[in-house]
Amino acid sequence: MKRRDAIGSMMLGIGGITMGKSILEKGITPAAKGNINHSVCRWCYNSIPDDVFIEGVKQIEGLKSVEITTANQWPALIKNGLTAAVGTIPSASISDGFNDPKNHEKLQKSFHEVIDQAAEYGIPNVIVFSGNRRGMDDMVGMENCAVGLDPLAKHAEKKGVTIIMELLNSKVNHKDYMCDKTPWGTQLVEKLGSSRFKLLYDIYHMQIMEGDVIATIRDNHQYFAHYHTGGVPGRNEIDETQELYYPAIMKAILDTGYTGYVGQEFVPTWEDKMKALNHGVRTCDI
Repeated sequence: MKRRDAIGSMMLGIGGITMGKSILEKGITPAAKGNINHSVCRWCYNSIPDDVFIEGVKQIEGLKSVEITTANQWPALIKNGLTAAVGTIPSASISDGFNDPKNHEKLQKSFHEVIDQAAEYGIPNVIVFSGNRRGMDDMVGMENCAVGLDPLAKHAEKKGVTIIMELLNSKVNHKDYMCDKTPWGTQLVEKLGSSRFKLLYDIYHMQIMEGDVIATIRDNHQYFAHYHTGGVPGRNEIDETQELYYPAIMKAILDTGYTGYVGQEFVPTWEDKMKALNHGVRTCDI
């Protein structure tokens, strides 16, 4: 399953209901240390219905947010004592982003609205994407992104919402995506010069593109407003089957003074998907 196919669909399934209920039956209650604000990306668990998933999330100690969700989903989260660390729009597209001026009018309208909604519901971040290159020079694309995002950044400043552009790998998952390296992203942040435009540093994606995850976080944390997890290779559980040691990465993030959310964004392979999610949260709860 890919995120671009999952956003907005939220399909229900019988298997998902069974997996979602398992956490309710077993109960998961380890005490959270309180150093990390934990979040989960909804699209990774789309086989589980919203109501069942929310009940499961509530039982995972320290998990406070269900992110990459749309405004119509936020009331249910808030009603259940949760939030959304990152909001999105139903028509979000990774490949068709702000690097193409043809997209600007439509994107500006949609994101102006969702920034207003995020401010109303207390959602801290709204996610955007650069779009694919399609033969475009990276510097031209950066300038186009800056032009398209500038009015939105100014609006976000007034509303107290942060726009975050995600760093994604163009090697495995998102071929041709432009914002695929930290230096390009940080240069765009500098160009816009807004306190309300930053980057989403996806650890999985940037391990594939660059490596040096901890050093990159230490050197560039001022540009990062959010983090995502994921096992490398495969984008599955962050356990002993993959090459990253997440407790050390979480320590590096905390050492920068970061107080935002860390979103679990791995695609679970365990039969009990909620147990896998709990394991991911516990791994990052340092």
